[in-house]
Amino acid sequence: MRAAGQSEAAILGFLGAVDRVRRGARGFLPEASIEPVASLPRLADFQSRNPTEPDVPGDDALLRQLVVFKLNGGLGTGMGLDGPKSLVPVRSGATFLDFIVRQILHLRQRTGGEVPAFCLMNSTATRRQTLDALSRFSGLGDPAEMDFIQSTVPKLDPATLEPAVWPADPEMEWCPPGHGDFYPSLLACGLLDRFLERGIRYAFVSNSDNLGATVDLDLLRYFADQDLPFVMEVAERTAADRKGGHLARSLADGRLLLRESAQCPAADEASFQDISRHRFFNTNNLWIRLDAIRDLLRCQGGTLSLPLITNVKTVDPRDPASPKVLQLESAMGAAIGEFDRSAAVVVPRSRFAPVKATVDLLALRSDAYRVTGDHRLVLVESRDGRPPVVDLDSVHYKFLPDFEALFPGGAPSLIGCDGLKVRGRVRFEPGVTCVGSVEFSRESEGTGTVVAGVYRDQRVTV
Repeated sequence: MRAAGQSEAAILGFLGAVDRVRRGARGFLPEASIEPVASLPRLADFQSRNPTEPDVPGDDALLRQLVVFKLNGGLGTGMGLDGPKSLVPVRSGATFLDFIVRQILHLRQRTGGEVPAFCLMNSTATRRQTLDALSRFSGLGDPAEMDFIQSTVPKLDPATLEPAVWPADPEMEWCPPGHGDFYPSLLACGLLDRFLERGIRYAFVSNSDNLGATVDLDLLRYFADQDLPFVMEVAERTAADRKGGHLARSLADGRLLLRESAQCPAADEASFQDISRHRFFNTNNLWIRLDAIRDLLRCQGGTLSLPLITNVKTVDPRDPASPKVLQLESAMGAAIGEFDRSAAVVVPRSRFAPVKATVDLLALRSDAYRVTGDHRLVLVESRDGRPPVVDLDSVHYKFLPDFEALFPGGAPSLIGCDGLKVRGRVRFEPGVTCVGSVEFSRESEGTGTVVAGVYRDQRVTV
């Protein structure tokens, strides 16, 4: 790790995780050790403003004490790409990164300076292309001052816990240690201290592929007024969220905690997936007091002993026949358990709109969403908070180049669509409108074509 340029804090944290595994830890949080969270404050309870009303006094002062972080280390490998996911076009040629920067510049129009601050956590794989893209924006500042690099750690041989070896592609021997690495990497690069020296006290952190995660001034004011060290935005779980991580409370110390699926023992799976018992999930939109996290890091030698996540994968993720490896990770949201006065706030589902696959991208590109004056991408009002459910044949639509070829004229109209299902290789001409629940299928070889027109509550073979 030293030879690869990793910080001493990253090395210390990784060796600590390896030692825990060597002593038998697997990061499990049994149901018997936690209790559900019954109720939480809601953003709607203290949402005082209307976008058309004047701003609350003091908003600008709070923005001057804020830094907005975006986690940008991911490649679009799940969609067949080898570049940063944040550079995928979302709407009218604008990428995730374009939207994010426009949102920052919009906020800066009201403060009249280079605040709120803006920073990315990149990986070595995303940094160059991302900084090149940032250089197109005038008035944003020096791109070289707007990022830091997350750590990278060895994948492990599950039997020996020694670093995995894969001569066919040595880069495959390494992996990121999860976004819990955000904290030690931010301290190690010196940015944490520099932000504090500039009078920046508050941080808002979210994933770069979640365009619903914007700076909400009511949340910022709540965070500041309550003088909290850490606030997690959570949303109510639905049946679609059964397998995702949830919020709970530790019986040992009463603190809030985050339990991911990999931390759930097999015997507790039914309780984990019971959305009436564990009602809230982590959106990974987090509000953090920089001085609080700095003090905690310094007390622990520059790293945090966050709950362990152990993932068994193949050394080459594209080759299921390659040897198994153990990847040791931690979740950024798990830091909620590091403070006595951490809190969580229930936010609308609109603040959680990540793009994990092309099905998510198709919905965002459609007319079911609109772009606001402050450069947010939101569901149109007639949708009443319900996004269209898109189900595309993964054989033909999983990878972005194939997806783009089958929607050459852009997304069909989905503003009145409850569900769109596509099976087989189907190409959509421009001018297709889907209303209600619509299914298209191609049952023979070759490519079927959906011609322009309105399709309402029907199944169509093409």
